[in-house]
Amino acid sequence: MLAVASAVVAVGTATGMLSALGEERGGAAGGPVEGRDRPAVTYARTSAPPAPAPSASATPSVRPAPSPRRTTASPAPTAAKRRTPRLYRHPGSQVADWVRAHPDDPRAAVIGNRIADRPAAVWFADFAPAAIASRVRAVTSAASAQGRVPVLVPYAIPDRDCGGASRGGAPDLAAYDGWIDAFARGLGSGEVIVILEPDSVAQADCLSAADRAARFASLARAGRVLKAADPEARVYYDAGHSGWHPAGRQAALLRQAGATAAAGIFSNVANFRTTEDEIAYDRQVLDALGGPASLGAVIDTSRNGNGAPANGAWCDPAGRRIGRAPTLDTGQARIDAYLWVKLPGESDGCKGAAGSFTPSYAYDLASSS
Repeated sequence: MLAVASAVVAVGTATGMLSALGEERGGAAGGPVEGRDRPAVTYARTSAPPAPAPSASATPSVRPAPSPRRTTASPAPTAAKRRTPRLYRHPGSQVADWVRAHPDDPRAAVIGNRIADRPAAVWFADFAPAAIASRVRAVTSAASAQGRVPVLVPYAIPDRDCGGASRGGAPDLAAYDGWIDAFARGLGSGEVIVILEPDSVAQADCLSAADRAARFASLARAGRVLKAADPEARVYYDAGHSGWHPAGRQAALLRQAGATAAAGIFSNVANFRTTEDEIAYDRQVLDALGGPASLGAVIDTSRNGNGAPANGAWCDPAGRRIGRAPTLDTGQARIDAYLWVKLPGESDGCKGAAGSFTPSYAYDLASSS
């Protein structure tokens, strides 16, 4: 079987980056790829996002006073079911910027309603130690103010993408460890989901045995640092996807990287594998990990509505569509969330410049049947 990756193309400047999350909306239900799926990345804005408009629903309702004629005591209220938190939508994504700038474009309503208004992860893909804590804090503090959960993607591991299209990251692991320390200082104290270094585990075969062991030690440290900084942080490790490594082999790699001490694993980032395939695969990986029963998985459903293309295309392949809407309530055992980690409409490099928002591509994904 050919190795199938989901490498991420990192482009842009120090001030850009993907979007984060907001309110869940209904979505469509969620291949072998020769070479690598390469999602383009932009960076989280360094300025704080604008404050959200107050919601009408935030105004408390007024309960009428009980009737004075009532003499029997009311039964004690039952414990309320725990409300599933909602994901935070960062307003600074490229797609949101495009929709605001093109209100008269005939595609704007579809792109806005089906992509821009939905949650998507915020990527931090440039190595900027002095700025990373404040940039992370800008996202987490805005999410906390809304009582919502942000999804963050640290993406600066050395030898990123094995020197491929997404090459870059920190100059060495010591520098990366320091960057992670600064990243962690921006987390705050609220619930946050961290998608730790896409491709860092599944694509580690290009490294020597010694370098791979050093990377996995650094990733294990990263998980500990993030959790120590924010006990509410849920850190997930790279499981590739269902068309890449066999579950047992991927679990062995994840174990070396410290995944059993984290919240669990993530799969399908920037890929097109169906949600059903990923659910089955992720459960196999979790079983093979043999870790705590609390370990779960999150799945990138951003572009998997039609599954993977039969011809193995990975770069903005035609005929794809958005998948299930992001949510923390999947109804599936051990599947913690469906997330949009790769933001639909940001090109892999074929329909537009890598990392750029391409409205024609976004419209095709949002309107494909």
